[in-house]
Amino acid sequence: MSESSEQRLKHFLARVVPNIQYDTIDLQQFSFTEFQEKQSIFSVGDNVTEVHFLLKGVGRYYYLDLEGVERNKSLVKAGGAFTSISSLVANSPSPFYAETITPCSLASIPYSSLVSLSEKHPYWNAFVRKVYEQLVLKKERREAEFLLLDAKTRYQNFLSEFADESHLIPLRHVAMYLGITNVTLSRIRRELGLT
Repeated sequence: MSESSEQRLKHFLARVVPNIQYDTIDLQQFSFTEFQEKQSIFSVGDNVTEVHFLLKGVGRYYYLDLEGVERNKSLVKAGGAFTSISSLVANSPSPFYAETITPCSLASIPYSSLVSLSEKHPYWNAFVRKVYEQLVLKKERREAEFLLLDAKTRYQNFLSEFADESHLIPLRHVAMYLGITNVTLSRIRRELGLT
């Protein structure tokens, strides 16, 4: 475990739960991995047993439809996580893929270890609760945007959410994430003076 990865993990934990208390033994349950761009974290059909916290970089969740066309489910930036809740909770195969877009640093922990920590220590319990809350809020916002906002407003919200990372994400992934075509995204970017 490199010092920089451990430091990134500590900063991540403190952002989620300020003043979190942990000891070295807690942190030893995490493994650290560096991924290159476009590298698979897990695939459809995998039985995912770990939660992978993104310490650096940008990644995505995506589906492949019946014609083999990729559909972005979600984009993830540093501070987010990769896992398949259906795998963790229902022991079913992952219905989607997780992949890096840029080089990424991940801190991974078996879900069973995370549950065990949360049952033993109130601060880990608060951490797990906050992670789930953030996941639900992100999902609610995304659903509301698709149902209530036009494509241009969704793109502007994307630029706000991914302010520092937006230039790292290929435009085709942005278009997929927004549920629009590449042509529509190009038109919106022209209207906003971004081309």
